[in-house]
Amino acid sequence: MLHTVAKLHYQSDMSQVDIAKKLGLSTATVSRLLQRARSVGIVRIEVIDHFPSEDLSAALIDGLKLRAAAVIDTPSSNVLSALAAPVGSLLQQAGLHSGSALGIGWGRAVREVTLAGLPQLPGIVTVALNGGMPQAALHFQINEFVRQAAAQMNGTPHFLHAPYISSTELRDAFLADPTVQQVTSLWDRLDAAIVGVGLTHAANPSEAALPGEKALSHAAGDVLRHYVTEAGEILHWDGEEGMIAASPDQLRKVPLCIAVAATPGKAAGIIGAARSGMINALVTDANTAQAILDRLSSSQKTKDQP
Repeated sequence: MLHTVAKLHYQSDMSQVDIAKKLGLSTATVSRLLQRARSVGIVRIEVIDHFPSEDLSAALIDGLKLRAAAVIDTPSSNVLSALAAPVGSLLQQAGLHSGSALGIGWGRAVREVTLAGLPQLPGIVTVALNGGMPQAALHFQINEFVRQAAAQMNGTPHFLHAPYISSTELRDAFLADPTVQQVTSLWDRLDAAIVGVGLTHAANPSEAALPGEKALSHAAGDVLRHYVTEAGEILHWDGEEGMIAASPDQLRKVPLCIAVAATPGKAAGIIGAARSGMINALVTDANTAQAILDRLSSSQKTKDQP
């Protein structure tokens, strides 16, 4: 009887009066049965703290020492494409204008944001932040993201026709090419950037990676394949000297470097990216924001223990 009354009230949303009529009981008996169901553990009532997105954004700015943050309520559809609107707002608030340089990284979130739409900023220059990878996966097609962003914003794209990684000799040859230099020189004067935060290769074994990258099992995540610990330490790996990508120092100098990510499993990587200084703004969803704040809170409690 306890289970029946509890299910009718809490699962079928029936009132105590209706339950009493259905089962031939008094409302007082139904009330006592519901109290009994709670006391013996058949029913457990839990109050969930729910913070408005503005509060989550403020907490992220404070906890990660960011310049800006935006949190969306997690939608039932494609959460990554929903990040585009707050990214666009941050870019507009940054006062970008004709001639401003916007760096574009790679990744699933970056792809979805550029596909979903960015604001009109006529004359803006969009530039690839790293070379390409010989993979068919859509989230690696960085020059397409650069083209798409420029088309939407009414700007000018600057493609990087060079591999993301090669031998150091070939890398040096590419970097000596005038057309490549035209792009890489923009990395020193970026006004804003949009980047993703990657999962570790242990967490995402299907992701294309070199052996030196896969060896970083202790990495929390990466930005443009610059790997970090949760504490923000940059981890170096065998083969990275052949990379063609904006450096951590160049990313740290960007006035507004926006990380776009909406995966709670990336919380540690996002924390590490912020602490490394490679990102100074974050656009994410409520679930990921809460995962980050929970992780920061847990870490602080551990530090406070004697």
